[in-house]
Amino acid sequence: MAKVDVGDKAPDFELPGTGEKTYRLSDYRGRNVILAFYPGDATTVCTKQFCNYRDEGDRLDQLDAEVLGISPQSVDSHEHWVKEQELNVPLLADEDLAVAKRYGVTGWIGPLARLTELKDAPGGRYVQRAIFVVDGDGVIRHKTVSRTGASFESVGDLEQAVAALG
Repeated sequence: MAKVDVGDKAPDFELPGTGEKTYRLSDYRGRNVILAFYPGDATTVCTKQFCNYRDEGDRLDQLDAEVLGISPQSVDSHEHWVKEQELNVPLLADEDLAVAKRYGVTGWIGPLARLTELKDAPGGRYVQRAIFVVDGDGVIRHKTVSRTGASFESVGDLEQAVAALG
């Protein structure tokens, strides 16, 4: 499994997502992007995280960055969750975990399934909760990974990470 760090070139990807759109990291060159990897739609902490982004939407809109959520659930699952929670962040379907593996944010499911409420884990692996801030040149400038997934970076945390880009 690859692992990227601050200062590395962000691996490009192409994933299907909500809004019947295909998302490519390369399409955001010249703009900052926040990649928000998360374990699963409609799980407790993930719902808190993305509802925080929804509730703080005005502040999120003021960021000099586009936020993209990435998890292994299908686009149909994402669309259902977006509609149910009225979410405002595009959600991308990394069903085979290829992108999460390239970013080094997968782990073995084991007993964690009981904590994260995950019902299905491709190949016995899950996506760790992680944030990557990628600058307009495609370089990773901020990275946080939560091994347990029990906490998340709020809009305030994202504001600080983007402000540090200078």
